[in-house]
Amino acid sequence: MRNSAVFVPHFHWDREWYEPFQVFRHRLVAALDTVLETAEANPDFRFTVDGQMAAIEDYLEMRPENRDRLVALVTEGRLAIGPWLILLDEFLCSGETIVRNLQMGWAAAADLGGAMPIGYLPDMFGHVAQMPQILARAGIEHAALWRGVPGSVDGHAFRWRAPDGSEVRTEFLFDGYDNGLDVLLVPDQIGRALGEYAEMTAERWGGDPVLAMAGTDHNAPDPHLAAWLRQASGEGRAITIATLDEYLRKHVRDEVSATVTGELRSHVRGNILPGVLSVRLGLKQRMALAERTVDHAERMNALWSRRDDSPFLSLAWHKIIESTAHDSVVGSGTDETCDQVAARLAEAAQTARAVRDAALAEPAALVPSDGHLVANPLPFGRTALVEVDVAAPPTGTGLTAIATDGSAHPVQLIAEAPTVLSDERMDASQLERVLRRIHRRELFGRLIDRYELTPGQLVFHLAEVPTSGPFDLLILRQEVAAAAAEYPGEWRVLTVEEARATALVPVQVPASGLTAFRVEPREDTAPAPASYEPATATATATDRTLSNGLVEVTVAADGTLDITGSDGTVLNGVGRLVDGGDRGDSYNYAPPAHDILVADPTEITVDLLEEGPLRSRLRVTRVYAWPTALSSDRDLRDERIVPTPVETLVEVRAGEPFVRVSTSFLNQSADHRLRFHVPLPERVATSSSAGQFAVTERGLTAEGGWGEYPLPTFPASTFVSAGAATVLLDHSSEYELVGDGTELAVTLLRAIGSISVNIHPLRDEPAASEIPAPGAQDLGMRVENRFAVVPSATGWRGAKAVALAEEFRNDVLVTRGTAPAGCQLPPDTAGLLVDGQDVLVSGIRRVTDDEFGAGIEVRLAAMNDSASTVRVTGTFSEATTVDLLGRPISRTQAPDRLELALGPWEIRTVVLR
Repeated sequence: MRNSAVFVPHFHWDREWYEPFQVFRHRLVAALDTVLETAEANPDFRFTVDGQMAAIEDYLEMRPENRDRLVALVTEGRLAIGPWLILLDEFLCSGETIVRNLQMGWAAAADLGGAMPIGYLPDMFGHVAQMPQILARAGIEHAALWRGVPGSVDGHAFRWRAPDGSEVRTEFLFDGYDNGLDVLLVPDQIGRALGEYAEMTAERWGGDPVLAMAGTDHNAPDPHLAAWLRQASGEGRAITIATLDEYLRKHVRDEVSATVTGELRSHVRGNILPGVLSVRLGLKQRMALAERTVDHAERMNALWSRRDDSPFLSLAWHKIIESTAHDSVVGSGTDETCDQVAARLAEAAQTARAVRDAALAEPAALVPSDGHLVANPLPFGRTALVEVDVAAPPTGTGLTAIATDGSAHPVQLIAEAPTVLSDERMDASQLERVLRRIHRRELFGRLIDRYELTPGQLVFHLAEVPTSGPFDLLILRQEVAAAAAEYPGEWRVLTVEEARATALVPVQVPASGLTAFRVEPREDTAPAPASYEPATATATATDRTLSNGLVEVTVAADGTLDITGSDGTVLNGVGRLVDGGDRGDSYNYAPPAHDILVADPTEITVDLLEEGPLRSRLRVTRVYAWPTALSSDRDLRDERIVPTPVETLVEVRAGEPFVRVSTSFLNQSADHRLRFHVPLPERVATSSSAGQFAVTERGLTAEGGWGEYPLPTFPASTFVSAGAATVLLDHSSEYELVGDGTELAVTLLRAIGSISVNIHPLRDEPAASEIPAPGAQDLGMRVENRFAVVPSATGWRGAKAVALAEEFRNDVLVTRGTAPAGCQLPPDTAGLLVDGQDVLVSGIRRVTDDEFGAGIEVRLAAMNDSASTVRVTGTFSEATTVDLLGRPISRTQAPDRLELALGPWEIRTVVLR
């Protein structure tokens, strides 16, 4: 066995990267044409199509006539396809997106003969902790990968264990996914070269045959490969051509002794290129928005709509998953590639938004048009603040919100709109031009409530909800024509709107449920209504402080924030901004050798924006003198500076135990990195971040040993926590514990100008060609970030950060009613309630199968290291536990209530009917 080898012909296909998708597809079609021809001409030939069905779909769209040829090879086991739809970046999308990727890839492969049952992950920039559980719960027993494996693995395979204890045998491609190519450089010397390689790596292989991955990026294998290998095998060395699946199932025999638990982010055997976490911020934000929108759309469609919008939802998911490719959302492509990724994510969000809005339109038809419908996408009840546009209160009155049970609740008036929209003077002959602005009843985005026509004057009164009865445009035209004939001189046309205001309303909405409210005038002399629970105190503000009884903020003299939690925990200096140079590229950060760090503002102003009682806000504006770019010597920042105001909006809301923070600035500097610092009360040795069905703990350093410096910058998706500070996140972000564990730093922007640079101080070799990417500088862009800070002495667990992060990221959905104004508000309606400590519900959607019919699929994840009990309440009679591909495991009768025992970090999927 020691001298034997198994060659796996394959290619790795980046769907888009240094060229846009369509350019790469042109090459893909030619490459797969060659693969099919080679396989049909050589019965011994096998080919593995990179583990992703996107390449097959893209090919068949151009070559539909070759479908049967392809299916024949798959059925014979000579062409291995799937199981993924796309080879994704695992850290820059949600765990639910990873699951949908596997589901869609598996289904697409099944239609063409069946998926390769291998979790093939050849080129991802590290791997998430729960991947073994995701694979195992889909019935996949093997994985194969390259990057991120720690130095403790000294063989060619290991047992990879997820936090819940699930394991998959994992083939370690320790020399990369192209290790067989060097052996093939001189065809008539393959035997000798293979012997030398086998000898060099003998300690890795043990008694197993050498795995020679014969392929690389964007290239089909040479059609003569099979003949070359037959000749080399005839020279006394056993050589087999196989798919990756065949190698793992037929050729390896040694017992696997090494076990690795959790995420794989070691630099010891391959670069993991961690700078992709922070480059091209906009792509990370668009991904989060698209994922959130399609998730909300699925929930609303499943619970509140009679429409089958599954084709639209599938389209939205497909576009999201395409965009998760490890050279797509990461932002390591050219500007035109990244523009296309952004457009695709926008399309996904737009498609999902249409489904969401259509689903909400059905219950909104029962809500009067002078009221609003509120939908809660989360499976637990909550009190939320919503902003709505309402009629402004008359002088001497206030506003109050009337809930479905008739109770009154406070309203905070936060803005009033001008009432005069247009005041024009014109000759009578021009009046017809004004009338052509009217579309049935709409004028300037409002509806005509009534009009006044007197000699020389026409006044339109507009309203959001008309109360004056029918409006007939033809009659108006006749009346105006007659009036113009009688008074042919100068006319005044005045368009006024009813006084409008933006109001902040507290709304108590059931789990996954619906509620409605209307806003009405209230006499100022009437007692103010009590606030909703759980708010225990109102939000208040002074010129430099905010408070709500649960958390208090004071703006310090330097513009940073001192935050005090309800348990007395104090975080001082929150929001210190530190800007430094970056001479790296899209893959790796690199500080200039003589960096200039800018941390002190040149000017500070604080403005009080809102005083409460529901929400209080301050705006802190700090002006910084940032260098415009690196100098011609890239180890120096330019001496030229540009004053840059950074606005920080600080907000507390009644009932919330955290401080909302958002930053905004116009980026006028290139080649720099900006980070938001949270100083910690005490030095810490570890941090924890949430994402992809787990909370992962990390230390102050990363394992190095390969070709890049192991910077301890790490990914976080929904929150990151260190000691007494937890930061809730809006999108996947990069963070680092700095100052020897005394500060948490979250990256707000990393601006660079090249996909890769040839000379990189923290990386031995280029990661790609040195191609300019000026769009990655984000010059002239308004850079915005939003997050929330939770002070808690008991860390993320004591702060209940799993639930708080869900509330922070998922606003309630609000739409105006469409029933006649003035009619009664419909009663509250509850959906699914999920009750359990630190339990994440990653998806709720409608599913249908031939055997059991329609149901509601719910996916849950226990986000803690202890067993927990979860109760699901709703309108159902039975529950079926299914695997991650939807295949039934067990059924139970569960009239309106299901109790589940989840193990630590367990992912469970149930279908309720």
